[in-house]
Amino acid sequence: MRPRLLRWDRGTLLLEGFPPDDVPDGFVFDTRVGLPRAPAIRYADVVLDLHRRKIPYVDEARAYANLDREHARDRVPRGYQVDAVEAWVNAGRRGVIVLPTGAGKSFVAELCIARAGRSALIIAPTLDLVGQWYDQLRRAFGDPIGLLGGGHHEIEDITVSTYDSAWMHAERWGARFGLVVFDEVHHLPSASYGVAAEASIAPFRLGLTATLERPDGLHKRLDSLVGPVVFRKEIGDLAGDFLAPYRTEVLRVHLSAADRTAYDAAVGTWRGFVDEEGIYMGGASGWQNFLRACGRSTRGREAFRAWRRSRELLQGAPAKLRLLAELLARHHNGRVIVFTNDNATVHELSRLLLVPAITHHTDVKERRALLGAFSSGELPVLVTSRVLNEGVDVPAADVAIVLSGTATVREHVQRLGRILRPKEGKQAVLYELVVAESAEEKTSARRRDHGAYNPG
Repeated sequence: MRPRLLRWDRGTLLLEGFPPDDVPDGFVFDTRVGLPRAPAIRYADVVLDLHRRKIPYVDEARAYANLDREHARDRVPRGYQVDAVEAWVNAGRRGVIVLPTGAGKSFVAELCIARAGRSALIIAPTLDLVGQWYDQLRRAFGDPIGLLGGGHHEIEDITVSTYDSAWMHAERWGARFGLVVFDEVHHLPSASYGVAAEASIAPFRLGLTATLERPDGLHKRLDSLVGPVVFRKEIGDLAGDFLAPYRTEVLRVHLSAADRTAYDAAVGTWRGFVDEEGIYMGGASGWQNFLRACGRSTRGREAFRAWRRSRELLQGAPAKLRLLAELLARHHNGRVIVFTNDNATVHELSRLLLVPAITHHTDVKERRALLGAFSSGELPVLVTSRVLNEGVDVPAADVAIVLSGTATVREHVQRLGRILRPKEGKQAVLYELVVAESAEEKTSARRRDHGAYNPG
């Protein structure tokens, strides 16, 4: 009798020697190879199904090993961290843990890696975060730690990868790891990154994020790609005890008479175009509808230029710059991050204030040097656009000043999270500078629709 084989094949599973009645759900007959095929993500369900039905088979798909590494940390986990790990274990070692920035998500991941006892792949969205994970995992589990991405292709029982490299190499390494940790897991549901989960056989999966919900609703895919939310704490739950106490202030400024006239004219031009074209600006597709309409006519291109002009008047309002200078003087003994929405404003502020800037164009070495000088106090102020919104560890920061940004709740919560890492005697503060009687007031209200901004 032919042995029944469960095989791995470039991000999928193949069954060989199985009678039709013994083929588990989810397999489709592939005429190219004459065998039933299923996505690799089905591996755990397939194995459980075959065991439940007592169907003998040989597992040739599994290429991951038991993890023989001591977790050499003397750090005592906090109560909520213990609860998070136990919730994940009780959910079958699958699921998403939502904790605010500064609450120790990566330490929770260390504990989960140790509890899983399987070779582990940790996936992060940026090279900066990959570097942080690499250093942390070396301290926690010792060498060697593998690296995938940024010119490295070194696979070890514990390996750190970017999302880009993970999905591009999923067909090669998807059977190599029994646990996959998805840092900033809200990135995963995109079409390409999702391959990193679908083409992996890993029965154990952990997602980490401070900001789970996506405006497009794709976070709902995480239930199937990783597992359900098994533990959740928000900023308000931990502030003052495990995160720095904080306050937030919205500071309104006014345009000059000339800028107000120019702003009103610009808004009238682009909104008039929107009304004439019957464009609905709400929902996930509103902005794309506007852009498509702008590209179809001279009137549309004028409307787009007017929209850009209205934004420039708000983002570079002289009153904002004067208030920014006052706030920097007030917090001259602190560590201040100034956030804007665009790189042009970042560079202009850097020139005017003579402070260093970090954008996505800043190379990794320079970025690390600037962050190191910021932490030591040598450079007490940094100006950035969006590159420091997420993940980058800046424990010394205690003041955030938001000059401009998007309307997304995620971005605003991420920016608040940059200043909440605890330190004795620390009182964090986030200032949001908003032009009165402008679109910024509505934008501010939408992005502050989160419990972190209403802690009482």
